[in-house]
Amino acid sequence: MIITTMKRYLPATRLINWHLGFSSFTFSLVNNGGGGSGFFNAYATSCAKLQDDPANANANNNPYSDMLVDSFGRMHTYLRISLTERCNLRCQYCMPSEGVDLTPSPQLLAPNEIVRLASLFVASGVNKIRLTGGEPTIRKDIEEICSQLSNLKGLEKLAMTTNGIVLAKKLPKLKESGLTSINISLDTLVPAKFEFFTRRKGFERVMESIHAAVECGYNPVKVNCVVMRGLNDEEMCDFVELTRDRPINVRFIEFMPFDGNVWNVKKLVPYAEMLDRVVKQFPSLERIQDHPTETAKNFKIDGHVGTVSFITSMTEHFCAGCNRLRLLADGNFKVCLFGPSEVSLRDPLRNGADENELREIIGAAVKRKKASHAGMFDLAKTANRPMIHIGG
Repeated sequence: MIITTMKRYLPATRLINWHLGFSSFTFSLVNNGGGGSGFFNAYATSCAKLQDDPANANANNNPYSDMLVDSFGRMHTYLRISLTERCNLRCQYCMPSEGVDLTPSPQLLAPNEIVRLASLFVASGVNKIRLTGGEPTIRKDIEEICSQLSNLKGLEKLAMTTNGIVLAKKLPKLKESGLTSINISLDTLVPAKFEFFTRRKGFERVMESIHAAVECGYNPVKVNCVVMRGLNDEEMCDFVELTRDRPINVRFIEFMPFDGNVWNVKKLVPYAEMLDRVVKQFPSLERIQDHPTETAKNFKIDGHVGTVSFITSMTEHFCAGCNRLRLLADGNFKVCLFGPSEVSLRDPLRNGADENELREIIGAAVKRKKASHAGMFDLAKTANRPMIHIGG
């Protein structure tokens, strides 16, 4: 049944190649049936131009390192750092029901190792860091880590993805420590369903954290919602209502396959179908122009303070503009969320490697990055870590 549904929506788009700067991008344009005048309509993928000179991409003019450029010319200026594999929730799409084996503490990066590696990346041209987990806020030293990272010369943005369970009480100090952006994960607005999704209580605390983030002046406060057919897809327009009076960016994410999350294509709600659902209730939905490295397709609605976005990793991937790298809690370095390949930075770091040696290891891994990840059915059969190990 789902295959029929997907076929119904996917032909509404057509693909063209668009050359931007040093990269080739594939864009999806919605066919509105109106002929040539509708070529670029409100739902077309943004075609904001990349900077022609990657060496000038960092506004603070950090020394630019070739280690961040892959063999396809993509420059990686965004590092996601997983601070822990532990979490105070057990979300179904993130963790197997039986739980996961945790890496022994001595094998995890120490705070000084995290800061040292982050400093190397920033000195080489990374200008944005996102802290993930597990759940980063359960670390007792989270404020100190934020403070040290935010003081790295050349870092422009320090973001965090959190489940919001303990965020509200920590948020004022986190903001003082230099945290500039917040993403809060929430997949339902129904308390009983929240407990089913997460295998834990805590809905009210997550809502409190969303309100606290707005009150602290974060704009926008990003709310991540993984959409799954038959579970929360009927709540999409309720989520959109959160954007009416508050600076909230609701981000609808296609359900993605990872080890242990029992991914099934029948649960996947493709982007085109999600868009269709929202547009029917909010016909003034209008596309915002995005930078080519943006993972989300962003929209605004007349009369709404906030915005709505779609992250379409499965049906319309954005690999051509990918600028993201990942440092896992155990010190492994991962160049693609969906790729099984990893290389340890912890081991050479602890064995006395200097910065040049670390740069060589990082650069070699970046150069091996593929043009794009596999299709969703192949990904479902590919061994990869659970999301809680990789970092959300």
